[in-house]
Amino acid sequence: MNIHKIKFSGKILERGFWLYLWQVKSKNKVAWYIGRTGDSSSPNAASPFSRLSQHLDLRENSKSNTLVKNLRIQGFNPSECEFHLCSIGPLFPEQNTFEEHKPFRDIVGLLEAELAYYVRSTGNVVIGTHPKRGNYDNNLFSEIKEIVAKFINS
Repeated sequence: MNIHKIKFSGKILERGFWLYLWQVKSKNKVAWYIGRTGDSSSPNAASPFSRLSQHLDLRENSKSNTLVKNLRIQGFNPSECEFHLCSIGPLFPEQNTFEEHKPFRDIVGLLEAELAYYVRSTGNVVIGTHPKRGNYDNNLFSEIKEIVAKFINS
């Protein structure tokens, strides 16, 4: 019989625009996955906890488990991995309409792209696809980069 424990702050349940970074270890392999909340096709901006459960759905026909799919492509067996998650946010609150949602989605998308680039530039393997890099909020990214640098080096 195995025992597994999870401890987290209830703040991770808040809906809104978040960035998150997974470190995934399996035997002698390490991969990083960067994502965000804030749908591209609706005004929804879920919590990182909600995305956590979707990302780790092991069913082959799951539509939202991009982390698991990318791990499998890299030769990882997700049920044999160790997962570490760093969630940053909410950067912005969830919006009421899709028109209000889109500017925040785009801001966070650029931050996601820059974060993936930054993590790769530190010599780490980043899996998955990310938005195209562009003009991002440098002040906000500086804060994010500081948090992520500590996470990467912990």
